[in-house]
Amino acid sequence: MKLYEYLAKGVLGRAGIPIAPGDVTDSPEGAAEIARRIGPAAVKAQVLVGGRGKAGGIKFGQTPDAVADAARAILGMDLKGHKVERVYVEGKLEVAQELYVSITNDRAAKRPLIMASAKGGVEIEDVAEADLVRRHVDVWVGARPYVGREIALALGLTGKQASSFADIVVRLYGVYRAYDAELVEINPLVIRPDGSLVAADARLNVDEAADYRHPDLPTVEEGTALEQRVKKIGLAYVELDGDIAIMANGAGMAMATLDAIQYFGGRPANFLDAGGGASVGPTAQALEVLVSMKPKAIFVNIFGGITRCDDVARALLQVRDTVGIPVPLVVRLAGTNEAEGVRLLREGGIEAYREMGPAAEKAVAIAGGKG
Repeated sequence: MKLYEYLAKGVLGRAGIPIAPGDVTDSPEGAAEIARRIGPAAVKAQVLVGGRGKAGGIKFGQTPDAVADAARAILGMDLKGHKVERVYVEGKLEVAQELYVSITNDRAAKRPLIMASAKGGVEIEDVAEADLVRRHVDVWVGARPYVGREIALALGLTGKQASSFADIVVRLYGVYRAYDAELVEINPLVIRPDGSLVAADARLNVDEAADYRHPDLPTVEEGTALEQRVKKIGLAYVELDGDIAIMANGAGMAMATLDAIQYFGGRPANFLDAGGGASVGPTAQALEVLVSMKPKAIFVNIFGGITRCDDVARALLQVRDTVGIPVPLVVRLAGTNEAEGVRLLREGGIEAYREMGPAAEKAVAIAGGKG
């Protein structure tokens, strides 16, 4: 579960990490009122995507009226498919240097990993490997101050700045452990002209499996409306920008299906993993979602293990006979109860492929108007 910046900042602030004064609001008038309390301010869109600044989701104002105008320009805008409903108004910072620091899970090493850079303020993927400092943490020892000092030295920090940085690392690790975080990040960690450090932005991603241990955290609904709708069904779904809707069983099969569609020159409209044993009901609901997307074609790719091909066939027929499937449908069925699934579909007037390649090629041809 990802937390909005203002929520992440609240957690960091309570942990003793320096943050600028600020508050969240959903109106220009509210933004102006906050600016009257804190002075010149940055107005930041509260959406769970990166690159807000480049997309126009961060603006500055010197006066309450200017801050209100900035909020008015940001509220309601679409940022990478997410509508901005709230803005975070925080004190504008004077910046001498921007650093980066984060703690995340290193699955390969099976240890927490601290990453830092003297080149903060940009996406970490854009930072050269030579400019990154990495330190693994022994979970039995934790992130002690000496770890923070070692990283500070590697970043070129000295004196009070090094001590402040080390303290922030220790406190950040405390947040990481206390909140079962998958990622806690400060980017940028600003060095002000007076040498003090303050978190100018923050990310906190909490392991969803540990949500029950953090009742103090509000539930944050991630994803687009369609993604949230499919999540409630209990299936994994990600919206893409293509025109061929896809359903497959298993994450690996779904990824292979996307690859096959792209191999034949098509554009997948989504990733949908129907799971290893989804019943007729959830499968039919997922298909209804695909129909609602109004794609040029729907490709259902099932290799039955726990998933039974006859259950998938019944779900397809149920959707067709109730809500309708007004776009071309391509089906590949293989595996458990394959013969029964194929029989049911044929009786219902739907042909099924046994191999994925020819089925994916057919779906691409149909979407391209050559089917």
